[in-house]
Amino acid sequence: MSSPTAPQPTALTLHQASRMLEVGFDDGAVFRIPFELMRVYSPSAEVQGHGPGQEVLQTGKREVGITQIETVGHYAVQPTFSDGHNTGLFTWAYLYKLGAEQAELWQRYGQRLADAGMSRDAPMAEKGGSACASH
Repeated sequence: MSSPTAPQPTALTLHQASRMLEVGFDDGAVFRIPFELMRVYSPSAEVQGHGPGQEVLQTGKREVGITQIETVGHYAVQPTFSDGHNTGLFTWAYLYKLGAEQAELWQRYGQRLADAGMSRDAPMAEKGGSACASH
């Protein structure tokens, strides 16, 4: 059963050395979310595409850092990653999902890499132009 309101964060801590975002929620949950997981599952159109099947597989993000993080209203944060990516708005509900479902998300990511014949550390393929030139 879902609660009437999503859990709200009570604390956000960037751990630069371990490359983790620690998020405490008002339901008592505390998650340590790797920056890499956040980057490969960024909710941005650049990563997710504009619909099912348009996701862009992210590689080479194991060492990614977060250089800045800004709050957006009372509902999200917008990190700037060390690779320059900064268009993902991570809502509190999405951060909760990333934290709560880490094992499944890592497994899904590993399977997507295997299906593509890629490695986690492969450099991102360069594409001519941007699929989201209007953004």
